[in-house]
Formats: sequence, C-alpha cells, structure tokens
Amino acid sequence: MALLNLLLVVLALLFVAFLGYCLYIKRSHMKYDHIPGPPRDSFFLGHAETFLRITKKDGNVHDKFLEWAEIYGPVYRVNAAHIVFVCVYCPETTKDVLMSPKYLKDNFLHSRAFKLFGERFLGNGLVTAVDHNLWYKQRRIMDPAFSSLYLRGLMGTFNEQAEKLMNKLSEMADSKTTATMHSLINCVTLDVITKVAFGVDLNLLNNSSPFPKAIETCLKGMVFNFRDNFFQYNPVNWPFVNEVRKACRLLRTTGAQWINKRRLAMRNGEDPPKDILTQIIKCFDKENTTQEDEEIMLDNFVTFFIAGQETTANQLAFCIMELGRNPDVLEKVKAEVDEVVGMKQDLSYEDLGKLTYLTQVLKETLRMYATAPGTSREVLEDKVINGIKVPGGLTYIFSSYVASRMDKFFKDPLKFDPDRFHPDAPKPYYCYYPFSLGPRSCLGLNFAQMEAKVVMAKLLQRFDFDLVPGQTFDILNAGTLRPKSGVVCTVTHRKYKK
Repeated sequence: MALLNLLLVVLALLFVAFLGYCLYIKRSHMKYDHIPGPPRDSFFLGHAETFLRITKKDGNVHDKFLEWAEIYGPVYRVNAAHIVFVCVYCPETTKDVLMSPKYLKDNFLHSRAFKLFGERFLGNGLVTAVDHNLWYKQRRIMDPAFSSLYLRGLMGTFNEQAEKLMNKLSEMADSKTTATMHSLINCVTLDVITKVAFGVDLNLLNNSSPFPKAIETCLKGMVFNFRDNFFQYNPVNWPFVNEVRKACRLLRTTGAQWINKRRLAMRNGEDPPKDILTQIIKCFDKENTTQEDEEIMLDNFVTFFIAGQETTANQLAFCIMELGRNPDVLEKVKAEVDEVVGMKQDLSYEDLGKLTYLTQVLKETLRMYATAPGTSREVLEDKVINGIKVPGGLTYIFSSYVASRMDKFFKDPLKFDPDRFHPDAPKPYYCYYPFSLGPRSCLGLNFAQMEAKVVMAKLLQRFDFDLVPGQTFDILNAGTLRPKSGVVCTVTHRKYKK
C-alpha cells in the first residue's frame, strides 16, 4: 500500500510538472504571438519539426528562413519548443544590435557549440565565448597575429601553398581527370592555416589525413545538436554520435600535442614565430594556469583550425561554380588577372590591391553564399522594429544569407552580378555582413580574402575550367554552407595567344 501511495504521489507530481510546463508554453505564446510568424508545427515543439525535416533531407534551412522573411516581413517569430527567437532583417536594427558591444552572444545557441554530445568542441573560444571580458581578453591578445604587417609576411606561404594546388591541377589537366574543386581547395586552405597558424606542414594534396573528415563530422554533428534536443538519445544515431565524439577528441588531442611542442621550444629559449599558436599560448600561459585555461587554449586551437580553412574553401568553391555558370564574368576577371599578374609565378601584396574586379567577384560570391550564414545576440530590453513591439529577453537571429537574397535590398538577388560591388556603386546598408559586424566581427577577414585572391588569381592565370554537366548547384548546410556537388570541373591549361 505504501508503494502504491508513493507511486500515486510521483504521478501527481509529474502531472503537476507537465501542467506547469503547458501553462508556461501557453504564456509564452500569449506574450509573443503578436509578432508575425509561421504557424507552429505543434504546441510543444513549435517549428522544430520543420527544421528537422529539412536537416534530415540535407536541405538548407536558411532558404526556409528566406521564404518566411518574404511572407512575414523583416521581423518574425520562430518557436523552438518553449524558446522563442526573433529573426531580424531590418538594417537599422541590425546596425543597432550588431555594432554595439552591449548585446552579448546568446547562451542557448552558443552552448550547443560548447560541447557536441557531451564532448567539448568550441568551448569558450574566440567565436563562442559569451562573457564579454573573457572574449575581449582573447581578442586583444590575438590581434597581433592578424595585423597588416604580419599578413603581408604571409604572402610567401599563400603563394607556396597555392602553387601546390596548381601543380595538382596541372597533373589532372594532363591526365584529363575531372577535379572536385571543393575537396582540392579544402586541402589547400587547411594546409595554409596549419602552416601559418601552427607551424605544421600537412601537405594534404599529397598525403591522406583524418583532419578534413573530422572537421566535416564535427560541423555536421553541430547542426543536429542545434536542431534536435533528443538526437543523441536515439539508438539509431549512436554510431554517428560516437563518430562526432571521436572527431572532437582527435582535434583537441592534436591541439594539445602541438601546443605542448611549441611550449617546450619556447621554454628552451627558441624564438617563437608570431603566429596564432604563439598568441594562444601567450593568452593563458602563466605560472598558475588552471585546467579551464588549458581547455580554452584548446578551444581556440579548434576554432582557428576549423574557421581558418572551412569558410574560405567554401567561398572559393562557390566562386568557381558561379564563374563556370557566368562566362562573361569569367572572361572579364581573367582579363584583369592577365593585366595585373601577367606571367609571373608569385603574387605580391601590392598585386592584390590592384585586383579590383576579382575583389568584386569574391564579395558577390559571399553575398549569394554567406558561408557562415548568420549570428545571434541576446537583447534584454524592449524594442520596436518595423512598427512591431518586441519584448526584451529574446534572442535575435541575423542572417546575411537571407538579407542578401531579399529583393528589397538587392535587385534581382539570385543573379550573380559583381558590379553590385563596383567602387562607385552604392554600398549595402547593413544587409550584407558575411563576416558579421561590430566588435564580434570575424578577426580573420583580411587573412581569408588575401588567401582567396591568391588562389583564384593563380587558377585564372593558369587554367580554363568547365563545370561537368549534370551536377547540382544546390547548397549543403553542414554547419557552414558548402556546394553540395563539390563543384566538379574539367580543367585544361590555358592557351595564350602569341
């Protein structure tokens, strides 16, 4: 009888808890449902079923956000279970929130990148740190590794690594082998970041390595971790969950090895290079380094290891894809490269500044394919956006991908038109921010664009390329946005007129 009474008490408590949760969700609906938004899939899960359905089909959820923006306007509500987000594509609010240091990155979304299925991933690194003081300390110490003077000194490495890609493409042109450009460029950008940031030569174009697959696995795991609270508890998903955990451990174990090797060299009196690895160590290396300090060093290692190659590789692959689809743009950018670079093998820093049309091409690529599509901030005070009162305490989601594809900001937005970024063209007003905006904007912006220009200029100088027919031009949302097909091309040596 006592056991039965205990069971009845437990059931009563569970019922009260369930009823309380229902009332909490209902109250949330009543508080925020004046904000426009799509109908919820269900009372409890909100729009989560829509996101999961798209994710399981390898679709691009950002296209759904774009569709909703066109239907519901520049500010609308999205429900994920009991949590409400506000998607904002209003330039004035974008400027107000992203340009100010007082609006912090939100805990909910960034906690999903802190760990993946229980394994620490990006942790409290430079991209994911929510605490402003912790972020500012890291950013201030990292800045010298991205100074203009230091970046100028990287031109030799950019040229050297890009030359390895040209040699590989030359072999493929001679053997008439099709080239999957995204995969090849991925190797180059990873080689660049490991060389200039960590002082390690991987030579991935000629050697196999577990790192590219590990990065891809972690990013894919992050997508599921964002969109499905119960993903890791489904036995069907356990093999993949274990792959993700193993990939996280590989990246962090590698980081620990490389950090310890550099530390030993520094303690032995060797003069370390002023690269990212040295800055990571300087950031926390003191006599009383705590275990959390050690973990944050690894957080930053993983952050730069991934961010330093993934988005640049995706941008370059999308750029090649669009040039293959737009022969008039291709001929124009080739003509500029021929005029500026000519037949010389290595580009100088000054050459990059003269490649104005190539710069426009790369910017237009990021407008259509913002490889890191968005960011978020926690806004505590009430705001009025586009005439709609938005209560405080919500997370605002900003997407450069969505804003850049809205015809209210860009005429004929699905047309690839580099002249949008001509020096004399009107500048986009807070609706184009592929590297985010304000104090939390991407530290590696100039690094990435220098590397992209060197690779593209050499490619255009040496080769003609044609997209293999029949491939898709769809976008794969794998944490970052990448071309689903891989951009498969036939490559031939350019024939210059005598």
